[in-house]
Amino acid sequence: MNIKIVGAGPAGLYFAALMKKHDPRHRIDIFERNSRDATWGFGVVFSDRALDFLRADDEAIYEYLMPNLETWSQIAIAHNDTRIGVSGNGFSSIGRLELLTLLYEYVERLGVKIHFNTNITNLAQLGEADLIVAANGAFSWIRSENEEKFGTTVDWRPNRFIWYGTSKTFNSLTLTFRETDVGVFCAHHYRYKPDMSTFLVEVEEGTWERAGFETMAPDQTINYCERVFRNDLDGHPIISNNSYWRKFPAVWNERWSFDNVVLIGDALRTAHFSIGSGTRLAMEDAIALFRALRECGPDLQRSFSRFREMRLPAVKKIWDAANVSIRWYEDMNRRVSTLTPVELAYDYMTRTGRLDHAEIRRCDPRLAAAYEALHPEVIQG
Repeated sequence: MNIKIVGAGPAGLYFAALMKKHDPRHRIDIFERNSRDATWGFGVVFSDRALDFLRADDEAIYEYLMPNLETWSQIAIAHNDTRIGVSGNGFSSIGRLELLTLLYEYVERLGVKIHFNTNITNLAQLGEADLIVAANGAFSWIRSENEEKFGTTVDWRPNRFIWYGTSKTFNSLTLTFRETDVGVFCAHHYRYKPDMSTFLVEVEEGTWERAGFETMAPDQTINYCERVFRNDLDGHPIISNNSYWRKFPAVWNERWSFDNVVLIGDALRTAHFSIGSGTRLAMEDAIALFRALRECGPDLQRSFSRFREMRLPAVKKIWDAANVSIRWYEDMNRRVSTLTPVELAYDYMTRTGRLDHAEIRRCDPRLAAAYEALHPEVIQG
């Protein structure tokens, strides 16, 4: 099979690896517009459950990646200077560029060709192909140019976020909420290597406007955020990597393919970073598409239908939960101003409806007991 993949992110790279390992006769080319050492952002995160799927499906890639991951066994929610640790939530993280570099080397050893600095802007540029995989991210031109065929909807959410890093290393994935005179600032921060952490800052749009970020230069924005989080950064700087304020696009496609073209990863659907499932979903897409093609053979339309059939229930469940999580942050000014630290942590953990009080009690009896002391009615519930 002659396979052309647009986008050298986790979805495209892992799909290429699975196909090439299964049948080395496949000719697989990946086209990436950026250079080999270019990336945006800092670290990416996996939950323990996300890594469980990888271990079950591909022990070799799991063992290849694991030595490069930072791990921790709990998360924390900080309400100003009060920090609430929550047990039973294991996570691992890795630098985005480091993850991509490991995957580049993995697929190249298998014989997959990656064409860096190659900006494909229309399908005709790809030439002859049996299968075209659109793995070119949340802003996929393949999807945007064929929205009617895919049944695409894009819902731009109002909160603003900016993806920074810092040399301050944190010992768990932490959400720090800081009240200021213009509104609440939330930092999503976690260590992704021994000397670096992701430090993503999110605010409601009204807070962004009142702070005056629209007219600030990049260094002024960094200085402002460093002042807000000075107690958390301990004198360490915030570091930019072409960082800028953005809004999150909630992308969905009713149809996942047309002709010989199929969407995977963020091109297919986006999941808000607050649930830490974007990379997991991308790699699970790759596994499902590979399995569908292996099961259905050269009949692409049957393979595409099977791919959607296998993935839709899990994808829709996570996508729905992610969208509930988005809206939780869109009301964080009110939540932080009216909830105690324990209530905020509990509200956060139960925000998507996937965890109820019984599950909180099982995962972290201390948090459950502290919440019960404030709300004894929950015990009867």
